Amino acid sequence: MKKILTLDTLYTILSFFGSLVILGIIWELVAIVTEHEIPGPASTWVVFKELIAEPFYDRGPNDKGIGNQLFSSVYRVFLGFGIGSLIAIPMGLAMGSSKFMMRLFNPIVQILRPVSPLAWFPLGLLAFQAAEGATVFIIAITSLWPTLINTSFGVSSIPEDHKNVGKAFGFSTWKYITKIMLPFALPHMITGLRLSIGVAWLVIVAGEMLSGGVGIGFFVWDSWNGLSLEKILIAILIIGTVGLILDKAFSAVQHAFAWENK
Repeated sequence: MKKILTLDTLYTILSFFGSLVILGIIWELVAIVTEHEIPGPASTWVVFKELIAEPFYDRGPNDKGIGNQLFSSVYRVFLGFGIGSLIAIPMGLAMGSSKFMMRLFNPIVQILRPVSPLAWFPLGLLAFQAAEGATVFIIAITSLWPTLINTSFGVSSIPEDHKNVGKAFGFSTWKYITKIMLPFALPHMITGLRLSIGVAWLVIVAGEMLSGGVGIGFFVWDSWNGLSLEKILIAILIIGTVGLILDKAFSAVQHAFAWENK
C-alpha cells in the first residue's frame, strides 16, 4: 500500500502554504503603501466572514449570496465550455486528418481566434435576445480555439507507421478513428480542454459584468458600485481559487492519459 503522505507531497503542501504567506505579505505591503485605500488581509477577512455566514441567501434578482453568484458562474462556464468543445473536437479531428480541411478552415480559425470576447457580446445579444444566452455564447466562441488547435495538431502528428498498421490490418474508417486516431490525439485533446476551461473561466467575469443579473462577474461590478473594495478582493481570490481547482482537475486527467503512464 502506497504512502499517502510522501516527501514530495509534503514538499508540495509546504510550497503551497509558503506561496500563500508570500502573497499575504505582498498584499499587506500594498495596503500600507496605499494607506489602506486598498484594504489589507485583516479587514478583507472580516467582510469574508460576513459573506460566508449566509452564502446562499436570495433576496431578489440583484441581491444573492456569494454561493449563488459563484454557482451561477460555474454553470455558465461549463455550459459554454461544453458547447465549444462539441464544436472544437470534431472540427479539430477533421482539420488534423485532412490537408484540404486544414487549408479550408485554418484561415477562418486564425481570423476569429484573436477576437476579444467583448467584441462578440453584441452579436450574442442580437442572436439570443438575452444576456444569459449572450454570456454562454461568448464563452463558447472564445474557449473552443485551444481545444480545436491542439486536437488538430495531435491528429496531424500521428506517425505514418501507425497509419500503415491500420491499412495493413484493413481497418475501417470507424476502427481507424477509435483505435488509432483518438488514442494518439487524446493527450493533445485534453491539453486543449485544459487551456479552454481556463479561457472560459477568464471570460465569464467580463461577460457577467456586461450582462448583469447574477454571477461572480456581476458581483465584482456590483461591489465596485457599492464602493466595497473588500468584496472585490474577495471575488478576485475566489476567481483565482476556482481557476486553480479547475486547472488541477484537468491536469490530473491529462496526467492519467499521458503516454508515459501507459
